[in-house]
Amino acid sequence: MSDKECTWFKTVVFFLMLGLLVPAGQAAGLTLTPADTTRRVPGAVSKQGPYRPARTLKNDIIHTKLNVQFDWLRQHVLGSAVITFKPYFFPQSTLELDAKGFDIHSVFQIDTLRQYDSLSRRTVLEPIIDSLDYTYDRRKMTIYLKRNYTRKDTLYVQINYTAKPNEQPRGEPDDHPTDKGLYFINADGLDEGKPRQIWTQGETEANSAWFPTVDAPNEKMTQDFYIKVEGKYKTLSNGQLISSIPNEDGTRTDHWKHTLPHAPYLAMLAVGDFAVEKETMPNGLELSYYVEPEYASHAKAIFGRTPEMIAFFSNTFGIEFPWEKYAQIAVRDFTAGAMENTTATVHEEGVQTDTRSLVDGNSDNVIAHELAHHWFGDLVTSEEWGQLPLNESFANYSEYLWNEYYKGEDEADWQNLQEIKQYLAESDQKKVPLIRYFYKHREDMFDSHSYAKGGRVLHMLRNYVGDDAFFLALQRYLKAHRFGTAEINDLRREFEAVTGEDLNWFFDQWFMTPGHPVIKVEQEYAGAAGKLRLKISQLQDTLATAVYRLPLKVDVWVNGQKKQHEVIINKSRQTLEFPVAKRPDLVVFDAQAQLLGTVEHEKSRPEWVYQYYHSDKFAHKYEALTQLEGKLTDSTVRHVMMHAMTDPFWKIRQVAVSNFSEYDGVEFVEAERQVQSRARVDPNSQVRTEAILTLASFGDNANDPLFREALNDTSYLVVSVALDAYLIGRPGDADDITARFENSPNDAIVTAIGNYFAGLAKPDRFEWFLEKMKDMKPSDKYNFLQVFGKYLIKSPSDVQRRSVPILESLARNSPAYFVRFGAYQVLGLLTDIQGVASIRKDIRTSERDAKLKEMYTQIGEF
Repeated sequence: MSDKECTWFKTVVFFLMLGLLVPAGQAAGLTLTPADTTRRVPGAVSKQGPYRPARTLKNDIIHTKLNVQFDWLRQHVLGSAVITFKPYFFPQSTLELDAKGFDIHSVFQIDTLRQYDSLSRRTVLEPIIDSLDYTYDRRKMTIYLKRNYTRKDTLYVQINYTAKPNEQPRGEPDDHPTDKGLYFINADGLDEGKPRQIWTQGETEANSAWFPTVDAPNEKMTQDFYIKVEGKYKTLSNGQLISSIPNEDGTRTDHWKHTLPHAPYLAMLAVGDFAVEKETMPNGLELSYYVEPEYASHAKAIFGRTPEMIAFFSNTFGIEFPWEKYAQIAVRDFTAGAMENTTATVHEEGVQTDTRSLVDGNSDNVIAHELAHHWFGDLVTSEEWGQLPLNESFANYSEYLWNEYYKGEDEADWQNLQEIKQYLAESDQKKVPLIRYFYKHREDMFDSHSYAKGGRVLHMLRNYVGDDAFFLALQRYLKAHRFGTAEINDLRREFEAVTGEDLNWFFDQWFMTPGHPVIKVEQEYAGAAGKLRLKISQLQDTLATAVYRLPLKVDVWVNGQKKQHEVIINKSRQTLEFPVAKRPDLVVFDAQAQLLGTVEHEKSRPEWVYQYYHSDKFAHKYEALTQLEGKLTDSTVRHVMMHAMTDPFWKIRQVAVSNFSEYDGVEFVEAERQVQSRARVDPNSQVRTEAILTLASFGDNANDPLFREALNDTSYLVVSVALDAYLIGRPGDADDITARFENSPNDAIVTAIGNYFAGLAKPDRFEWFLEKMKDMKPSDKYNFLQVFGKYLIKSPSDVQRRSVPILESLARNSPAYFVRFGAYQVLGLLTDIQGVASIRKDIRTSERDAKLKEMYTQIGEF
């Protein structure tokens, strides 16, 4: 699952909020806990939490046959499960299953009696169904079998039950505060304009809220799911649709068969009114895309790179896509960004967009991430949640691999830099090993360590061993553990088998130890000796983390020529010496820009300029530009920025354009001309957007014709910022412009119009704000709430009072935590109204989402 776990916008919003809410000096007070040395034995408890072994498997679930139908009114699942199993190794007389919040109606053991029929002279099989006793505590059920069985026996147990996803047991340390496993969306149909849907989300251990199983990642099973629904709905589940049979009562039963073993948390179903677009790979693999009907014509534009992704990953990992089909579905109010259910990935609704929106960016990173899980996570599954990086680090790094292949190394490196920043932001407050044997709750594993840090560690491993060895080791790992489970030493052993090198040092310092290197480089030129000296210090707390062994490369430029040196940093204080003919033009530490950590290397302005012009790595060029920011009075720097506005890579152009924001100095006319050119003709909409923002910062009306011209841009994003820039001056045709765009299908454009209406604060626009906000996607609703808050601040008190129950409902009930937070923020603007302060206090107290509770704790009553 992309925590990122999390959609990209959830991650961005969360870290943006943290950046605003965490005091700048707070990180300095962080206490780093050393790697835990508590013995890994059952029952052991450390400061990080109890020891978490892989689940002991007394029985092995082989197959689950499930018949389900739904009570929409009560939001119940009426189910009958036939579970095929064997004792794992030791003889067993009981079967223990996870089953959360069920009403158990009956439990039977199904067997067959072989009898010889003397009349027909043949053996006849007669079914035997014996009722079984069981105990049940609303979390686990223990079924007492007829006798003791050995691993040579195959057994069948049928459980008839009602699952109540909304009535989950809570209160125990391992209970999740909000997981339901199965979700009814708009169950009563009263939310006008919102589709009725059912979907499931099993990770981590929530599928046992709707069917009985051994809900652990080290269990693997096949399945047959029979899903009975109203005839108007479509269904989706793992595997292939075998039959779809109408029933006499107007319902239909769909039979989905999944023949290859996978973990129970990856089982899924979805029900709703979906349009389905299909295509077929050259090898016959069926691909399908389930979207809401209004997005049917856009489905292939949204997911259309999937066939090429499958071919790319199959080739890259050395294993053909191992499953029977691949479907992707977009659902409402999903609890995560996306989820890699085997053969049937679920996306949150934000993945749905019209084709024009794709000009500004697509969901390919998430699509690639979830697809890659079908090798890392689904085919080979981490045996316990503390080994989660074996799933998520690979899926995260697969985003890099896809971008490197499809868009080029610069795009991949830009993403790499963002992932490093995301991890470093989290590490200010949290430093834990990637692989964790001790933790308080399994959900704690879904953090920027498992995702962002893990992906960057794999990138370093790839750089160290080289591409051939890296991808061969991955192929061996996948082949050795396919349809099974793995832990970190399994991965290490495959890399050692390929390279012939003991790699404990790498895995120990990067996977098993918290933290990262904090490097200071001090540069010294000894002219008389003809030497360059680099004094390297590792400044991280080496009592709590490692003194790192860092094989890397150093580039030294002398007389316009580069010489690259391979070095190993392995001491807390270390001096490197290189022979040089004269003072170097530039020294670049970590020439490959692959190190996960921080590097402080002081350079002069001329050295940063030289680095910009001569670097062949995006990260070094980007670093040079950011170091030169705010120095446009220097003509050399100014010309660097002008040159960078024509760089082949869009992010470099965007950074350069942004540097001229509010500029009014020397060569203003030339600078403005270049920014205008970027606004009109740059091939990337992000750069055109930045150019319009920069032109708007000049604070005059000289560029109004350009802003108005930009209202016809192919990019929604460009149009939205052009609207802001044009309307801020309240031009004579403002009414015509707002009438043209106020009902745009794009939320960013509607937000820009809302910003203009907020400045006018006309009471008759209140209903317009409510109407637009109601239909917005969660990612855009947060931004629109800020504009709505601006409107309310300027509005009469009666309008403000009318907004309070609406904002309270959003702050309490929106499925998206950041929308709840946005509504809470806007209520904070209305605390002069009696009762609002008490409402906000109760909202804080009642919140169950861990991330949002933490944010409320940080900001208090602010």
